[in-house]
Amino acid sequence: MLPPLPEKLPAKAEPGKPLYTRKPPQRRRPVIDKREMEGERKLHPTRQRPGAGGRSAAAAVIAPPEPRPPRDVTITEGITIRELAEKLDVRAKDLLKTLLDRGVFASINQALDVPTATTLAEAFNGVVNVVSLEEEMVLEVAKEETKESLKPRPPVVTVMGHVDHGKTSLLDAIRQADVAGGEAGGITQHIGAYKVMVGDRAVVFVDTPGHEAFTRMRSRGAKVTDIVVLVVAADDGVMPQTKEAIDHARAANVPIVVAINKIDKPEAQPERVKRQLSDLGLMPAEWGGDTEFVEVSAKQKKGLDKLLEILLLVADLRELKANPDAPASGTVLESRVDKGRGPVATILVQNGTLQAGDFFICGAVFGKVRAMFDDHGRPAKNAPPSTPVEVLGLQGIPEAGDHFQVTDEAKARHIVDYRQGKQRDAAMARSSGARITLDQLHEQLKAGDVKELGIVIKADVQGSVEVLSEMLPKLSTEQVKLKIIGSGVGAVTENDVLLASASGAIIIAFGVRPDRKALDLAQQEHVDIRTHNIIYEVSDEIKKAMEGLLEPVIQETYLGRAEVRNTFRVKGAGTVAGCYVVDGVLKRDAQVRVVRDGTVVYTSKLSSLKRFKDDASEVRTGFECGAGIANFNDVKVGDVLECFQVTKLSAAEAAAQGSTAVASRK
Repeated sequence: MLPPLPEKLPAKAEPGKPLYTRKPPQRRRPVIDKREMEGERKLHPTRQRPGAGGRSAAAAVIAPPEPRPPRDVTITEGITIRELAEKLDVRAKDLLKTLLDRGVFASINQALDVPTATTLAEAFNGVVNVVSLEEEMVLEVAKEETKESLKPRPPVVTVMGHVDHGKTSLLDAIRQADVAGGEAGGITQHIGAYKVMVGDRAVVFVDTPGHEAFTRMRSRGAKVTDIVVLVVAADDGVMPQTKEAIDHARAANVPIVVAINKIDKPEAQPERVKRQLSDLGLMPAEWGGDTEFVEVSAKQKKGLDKLLEILLLVADLRELKANPDAPASGTVLESRVDKGRGPVATILVQNGTLQAGDFFICGAVFGKVRAMFDDHGRPAKNAPPSTPVEVLGLQGIPEAGDHFQVTDEAKARHIVDYRQGKQRDAAMARSSGARITLDQLHEQLKAGDVKELGIVIKADVQGSVEVLSEMLPKLSTEQVKLKIIGSGVGAVTENDVLLASASGAIIIAFGVRPDRKALDLAQQEHVDIRTHNIIYEVSDEIKKAMEGLLEPVIQETYLGRAEVRNTFRVKGAGTVAGCYVVDGVLKRDAQVRVVRDGTVVYTSKLSSLKRFKDDASEVRTGFECGAGIANFNDVKVGDVLECFQVTKLSAAEAAAQGSTAVASRK
């Protein structure tokens, strides 16, 4: 179709030109990227105004983006791509594209490990600072704290010193309690925390073990403390663990108060102790130094008031303060499994106030405070700063020394899932091999073979597991390498026996006993279970096995077990247990263990055994009897009495019995 003619034609057309022309089509303006132009409008080179800076049409049109300024970024473990994008102030799809270019497929809510997150942040000009979730919470709380929010708090005092110098006895004298009487072998093998009222003020005491195997536990005690009380026996003087305690206190940068104990003994020489400690840099204040020395007697309760007075004075000089309104944070001192209450953790609250119902994270364990109990076992509604409490509501057993932090539920679950995933990956590498006992290890050492001995550790509390896991591998020699295959808290179970069987390991049961099914399975799988209550015995037995010195061999023969179904108070005889023999036989004058919830409560002898009113030398399976336990009246309904005999055999006799047993099995 032809175009319409104009209304008025020109009178005369110019030469070489048509009478009318069609209007040329308009060119589309170029799309301008405002972010790249940084706010300055740039036109297409064909639209440049003449004489504008003398730029040619071929000049660059789009200016390159300016480099991003460095940005400080705090990265926590398990950070997601969405959270990292918010901290870097970039689009999440840019981070995903960068990962995709490097061959990593990820979603926006995927957790990143620290190296990947660090590399990704540095690609966007981020200055990375890596901290844990707990450290990030502490930094956030510190930003909001003011002088008005900080309130005075009680001092946390750690009692340290050499083994058998009277640390626990001194604490007992202060608390008017008896803790040392319940310790195996007379030595403290767990950490206890106690709050003591001095007038209207409180002092929190943390008792740490003194044996050399508990170096890590003592180190943990020094890290949570404000003041260290160094206990030195006046009749013994400075010992190796005394020097070690001084090093821990100095590393923690806390003041030391020296308590010279046992001054009631005739051979006590307190002046000699002062001279020895002055050589180590602890100069008494009366000699012109800055260390307070107090002479005390835990047995006669002498000098305790002066000691408490000096502790409060040192605390006042340090001006100890905390924010009770902040989210609670602290340190796990100890953890264990209670059959009736589940996982239980002893926690020292260091800042904030812990409330019932708070969600918290302890290392790789998530929990909600279902209930709290103070150091006397009484229920507590809240725990202000410098308060030791037992907490129920954990979904697992935290490591002793883990940081305890209250946070929101979603973040806590996310971090715990990430940490547990890492732990599962680390636990996948487990070796397998032939089963071995300590006696067979002795024979292999004689042959000159280099062997690897696997060990599964089960103990009554997490602190003992931690110490044994650290101590036993250090006993490795050129011939034998000790390797921890697995560890845990609670009685030896069938799973532990299966793990030891598959890995060719032995089981060290410290303060716990195997249940009946686990014991039967261990005999069936020929897994060696060694039970101990004192740390010395574990290290000595392993050393002797490795050195080929298992002579004489102490052999324990299982006789039987009975359930306590009732208890009777008999005048002149104490508490008598009404028992039903479940397995084997109970023999009079035989050794007996009182097992409660899988844990050995007491070991003694059967002082009496009766059927009805008649004395009996033994009672067999299926019969009821009355049994008295020597020097033990705390037997309860539900306890299990395990009867056994201990015999000493020479190495030759033990080897002969072992070969006979192997031949009979074949």
